[in-house]
Formats: sequence, C-alpha cells, structure tokens
Amino acid sequence: MKPAPFEYYRAGSLDEAVGLLIQHGPEARILSGGQSLLPLMKLRLARPSALVDLGRVRELDYVREADGRLAFGAMARLDVLESDVVRSRCPLLAEAARHIGHPAIRHRGTVCGSLAHADPAAELPVLALALDAEVVATGRDGPRVIPAADFFVTMFSTRLEPGEILSEARFPAISPAVGWGFVELSRHPGDFAIAIAAAVLEMRPDGRIGKARIALGAVAERAIRCQDAEAVLLDQRPGPPAFQSAAEAAAAPLDPPSDVHGSSGYRRHLANVLVRRALVQAWERIGGQHRA
Repeated sequence: MKPAPFEYYRAGSLDEAVGLLIQHGPEARILSGGQSLLPLMKLRLARPSALVDLGRVRELDYVREADGRLAFGAMARLDVLESDVVRSRCPLLAEAARHIGHPAIRHRGTVCGSLAHADPAAELPVLALALDAEVVATGRDGPRVIPAADFFVTMFSTRLEPGEILSEARFPAISPAVGWGFVELSRHPGDFAIAIAAAVLEMRPDGRIGKARIALGAVAERAIRCQDAEAVLLDQRPGPPAFQSAAEAAAAPLDPPSDVHGSSGYRRHLANVLVRRALVQAWERIGGQHRA
C-alpha cells in the first residue's frame, strides 16, 4: 500500500526542525531513520499530516563520551552500537545491538528513533531501563532531561510533548567490575522479540549484591523495570538460589499479551527463565570474583 498524503520538510538544524514540528501541529512527525514509521505509513496505520526530516541535521549525528556516559545524537544510527567505542565503554549495548532487526535496518534506523517509537518488544527501551539511561527532549522552551524510568508510558507512547524532539540519549558507561547480561528469544534472527531480559549486577566488597537492575521487554504494554525482583537480590550472595527467587519475583506480577507467537502464560514462563539466565550471565562476566 501507499501512505496517505502528507507534506514533507527537510530541516537544516535542530531549531528549524522544532519550529516546523510546532508549526504543523500534533499530527506532524519526525523522520530520522524511518525504519518503524515508514512501514506503518505504508499500511496506513500511521497518517502524519507532515514529516520533518532530520537527515541533514549534521549537529545531531554523533556519539560522544561525557561525564561517564555515552551520548547518542538523534541521527546516530543503530549500527554505531556495534562500534569499538561503544563496545569498550558499554558492552551491554553492543551485545544487544545484534538482536535489533537486520544489518540493513541497523544501518538506517537510529538509537533515538527506536526509543521514541517505544515498541514494547524493542531492545533499546529495555536497555535504557536496565542502565538507568536518560533522554533529552528539545522543544520550544529548549532541552529538558527525562530519566528513562519516567519516559515510557505505554505501547508507542512516551513523555515527549507535542513539538518536542528526542534530540539525545545518554547511556551510562559500564565499569569492568559490573556484571551484565542480555537474553532475547525470537522465532528467527531479526524478528520481533517474544521476550527480552536485561540485568546489571554490582557487588559489595563483602561479596554480596549491592545493586541490581533488571528490565523486561515484550511482556507488557511497555518495557518494564522489575523493582520487586531487584529488591530480592539486595544484600544476597549471588548464585542459583538468589537468581531463581529474583526471576520468580520478576515474573509473578506479569500479565503478558497473547498473540500468534505465544500465550500469556508462555511469556510469563519465558520472563522467569530469561531473567535467571541474564543474572547468571551478569555474574559470570565478573568471574565470580566476589564468591564467598
């Protein structure tokens, strides 16, 4: 199918893009990579009145380190997640990147675009929650910073206000002393996930867990942080019993959607299994060096 009629504008700067977005009202949309928006438009599931293309806004095409974080501009492509700088500073992002669509999609799609799209089965919202990331929304009144924990509202819905652009995403770097794990199940490589789990573990000098972050995707109307499961792990010695208890706590409150790929009960079971596996990965990556 062909998209419904729309107006097209190519912005030359972030300020111009914001101005065009405000001028054309709430039905206008930003076009960065287009890997999610354009298929929806072709199916007429999305009917924006105007597209504001960021493709020539060079000021937004960057990845840089600042204050212990990796900052991705709105035009940073998904394939940059597999770059040496990202792999060395935040290997969890690099590991998960290979699960995002196919290479051609990663070549065109953008980090900020994926976050703004807020697909509950996408990898980046899960990673943003697991890593305590933050995003920068730029609008008429300038930039404002939104923690990832507050950004995702529901399916395809975020805290972006009309006239705002997600201009930057900031992910904390990971210390070599921090363990991390990422597990995803899909029918085929590049398919939408049936379930996703990400985990980050930080240890205390006494060998107990000092901080844990666990996030899930494709099991609710948005990516979710599993705070009950994290609380189970605090002050515990890492190992199968603690990880199984945390996995059960993560899965217990879930009421996942059912579809052709799996029932609600199946996805709840997967959440349990994948959280446990992600925690084991995280522990193995710090070599069991704090094992009592």
